[in-house]
Amino acid sequence: MADPADAAPTEGGRDGAEPAGGEPAGGEPTGGEAIGGGAVAGEGKPRRRGRALAEVGVLVAVAVVLAGLLRAFAFESFWIPSGSMEPTLMVYDRVLAQKAFFSWHDVREGDIVVFSHPPLDQCGGPQDGGDLVKRVIALPGQTIYSAAGRIYVDGRRLAEPYLPQHDPLGPAIPDATAQHPYRVPPGEFYMLGDNRADSCDSRFWGPIKGSSMVGTVVLMYWHNGHPDFHWF
Repeated sequence: MADPADAAPTEGGRDGAEPAGGEPAGGEPTGGEAIGGGAVAGEGKPRRRGRALAEVGVLVAVAVVLAGLLRAFAFESFWIPSGSMEPTLMVYDRVLAQKAFFSWHDVREGDIVVFSHPPLDQCGGPQDGGDLVKRVIALPGQTIYSAAGRIYVDGRRLAEPYLPQHDPLGPAIPDATAQHPYRVPPGEFYMLGDNRADSCDSRFWGPIKGSSMVGTVVLMYWHNGHPDFHWF
C-alpha cells in the first residue's frame, strides 16, 4: 500500500596568478591581459557557465540523496488503497509515517501503524502483498474479546473516540469470550481497522509481530481528494 516530502562558493581571485615577488619597480606587467580585455573575458564566460552548471548538478544530486535518506530513515509517504480505515482514512488519502527513531516498544494502544504484509493474510484486495495500515487495539500480554459489538481489553470496554457513535463491529474477535479472552503473545500486537464491518485485520490473520512494523502514522496531508492536514 505504499505511495510520500524537505552557499555556492564565490570566486576570490583572477585568472592567472601573479608570480611571487611581483613586477620589477616601475615596469609594466609582463603576463596576461587586463581584467576587462576582450580575449580573456570571452574565454572566461564559457568556463564560468560550465562551473555554474556543474554546481547546479551537484546540488540536484545532493537533494536527491537527501530525499532518499529521508524516505529510507526518517519519513515515508503512503496512500490508502481500501476503505478499511474509514472514516479516519479514506481511499486515496495520503499519510506520512515516522520511521526515524521508531521502535515498536514505544507503540501505544490507539496508534495507527504501517506494517509489512502479514504472512497469514488470505483476504486479497487492493493492498495484497503491500504494506498495511491499521490501528493498534491490544498490546503484548493484554487480553481481548468482543461482546455485544464492543471491544474489551484487559476486561475493560475499549474507549474509541475516533469511531462513529454507532459503528458496527462486524466479525467478532475469534476464539475469545469474557470467560476466556484471547491473550496477545509477547512481542505481538492486535490490529483492527476503524471500519470494523469491512476490514481484514487481526481477526482474520492474527496479531502481528512488532518487528514487522514500519512506522507510526503521524500526519495525514491529503484527505477526500484535497489537501487536508491532520496530525495524529
